[in-house]
Amino acid sequence: MSLVWIILGLMLLVIGGEFLVRSSVALSFKLSISKMVIGMTVVSFATSAPELLVSLNAALTGSPAIAINNVIGSNIANIGLVLGITALVSSITVDQSFYKLNWPVMMLFSMVLYYFLSNDNQLSSIEGGALFAGLIVFLIVLIKSAKKNAVVEAVDDSLAVVSNFKIGLWLLIGAVALYFGSVWLVDGAKELANALGVSDAVIAATVIAIGTSVPELAASVIAAVKKEKALSLGNLIGSNIFNIASVLGLTSIIKSIPVTDDAILNRDIFWMLAFSAVLIPLIIIPKRFQISRYKGILLVVAYGVFIFLAFKSQA
Repeated sequence: MSLVWIILGLMLLVIGGEFLVRSSVALSFKLSISKMVIGMTVVSFATSAPELLVSLNAALTGSPAIAINNVIGSNIANIGLVLGITALVSSITVDQSFYKLNWPVMMLFSMVLYYFLSNDNQLSSIEGGALFAGLIVFLIVLIKSAKKNAVVEAVDDSLAVVSNFKIGLWLLIGAVALYFGSVWLVDGAKELANALGVSDAVIAATVIAIGTSVPELAASVIAAVKKEKALSLGNLIGSNIFNIASVLGLTSIIKSIPVTDDAILNRDIFWMLAFSAVLIPLIIIPKRFQISRYKGILLVVAYGVFIFLAFKSQA
């Protein structure tokens, strides 16, 4: 039954996330916000809503390990699973913004998160506030950089003419779906952890993380098959930054998140740091500024090793 709740929860999170993105973008048009700012801020925050609700629900219901490893596992899955499989379908070209801004910022947030957690075995409200403030600074720099380089994010123009009633309805559907999706997913994850005899942290870093990465994986693979430029390495890196700074940042502001599972600091967060750090040698050696198919294989195999060791450690 736990798997049923997990699947139903994931489905509702996908549906709720889609309705929230569409309503947020439509509302932003009503407020005369530029397309570029909508793409870089509103869409990014809205797409982080499912992870935010899962982490917040887990933290408030006494499962802090799920709150933390939901983010750590998602960040690992974004690079090992999503980027790896997408590169297998079609090689990914890396642009200059990756190593000039996105990657250094992701590594900085990742290391700061490790410091905050290891310093006192919790993520406090002050530390969460610092992470979220850092995200705001990053977004300001990102928007200024985009204006200078005349980069405009693709935002659906048809959402500019949506009625107020439909926006309100979409917001309501999105909020209800996200709420029940997060509750069912967290409850199902707890049941599955008990049934398998593993910790909440393992389930969060593997089952929940893969589940919440499926929509992004599907979109990325479809884009690669169609030879579209919809996926860039920058998008995945940005997602990892948002996961740490907005999901954990906002959750810990509302309620401090203690580290209740030793594996989080002894194993899982080091996997996240390793997957993040390995991107630099991957784009330099041997063919520069490209994530080729065989590099994709390396990432997927490494992710498989992470999953295997996570469950083996509980045996």
